[in-house]
Amino acid sequence: MMRKPKLGQNFLIDDAARSAIADALGDVSARTVIEIGPGHGAITAILAARCRRLIAIELDPALAAELRFRFRNEPQMEVLEADVLEVDFGELVPPGETADVVGNLPYYITSPILMRLFAAGVNGLLARAVVMMQREVAGRVSAASGCREYGLLSATAQMNARVETLFTLPPAAFSPPPEVFSTVLRLEFAPRFRELGVDSAGFDAFLHRCFAQKRKTLANNLRAAGHASARGYSADELRAAWPAAIPPLARAESLALEPLAALYRALGPLRRDAE
Repeated sequence: MMRKPKLGQNFLIDDAARSAIADALGDVSARTVIEIGPGHGAITAILAARCRRLIAIELDPALAAELRFRFRNEPQMEVLEADVLEVDFGELVPPGETADVVGNLPYYITSPILMRLFAAGVNGLLARAVVMMQREVAGRVSAASGCREYGLLSATAQMNARVETLFTLPPAAFSPPPEVFSTVLRLEFAPRFRELGVDSAGFDAFLHRCFAQKRKTLANNLRAAGHASARGYSADELRAAWPAAIPPLARAESLALEPLAALYRALGPLRRDAE
């Protein structure tokens, strides 16, 4: 079957890797598993024999048809022909349960997919994800504060999940081989909003402002208007709320989530006007 470049299709052909990815989900015998971008079913074939229910989300109509035919005798297997960015995870997860996710994320929409997964995690729909992505993106997801790679994606990921780097695959593990290496991460969804005393929607917006321009200091980013209808914080407002743990000229990428949450809480009375 021909690859469709516009869909970012690079199919996993390494048998050891596909087994390792499936194994990284743990015991799924009583679980619902959602697979993103199953392709020809390299990982699907393993999971179909292991989990209670498997939902494969495939955008390519030809691949979806291939999967339906291949797994036609597997009643626990469902192929959903859809764009994962438009799927409502709440409609896939049984009430009162959580699901696990596995997938080789298309490189060109990795970040939007991760944001969708984090939102589902906040809503209590997902427990774990084992996902593969471009090595450089995985490095940003897992980067610690103070590292050059640390940024908005890092902070958002670590606010929503415990991130573990599992292994990296060379281009030869795929057909056709991509031009980049790919890294597999395991995400244990564990949102920290309640722990840090912040609301998810407001703090997410605050993080976007903190990391708006990487070369600016945190204070300068917060003084700048977030969008046409929002004003920035004044120097006096920031000075009154500024925690002692944050140096005056600090940049957001140098700070862990705890001091950023402390600043957000201190700015609370001003938040409605500033966001």
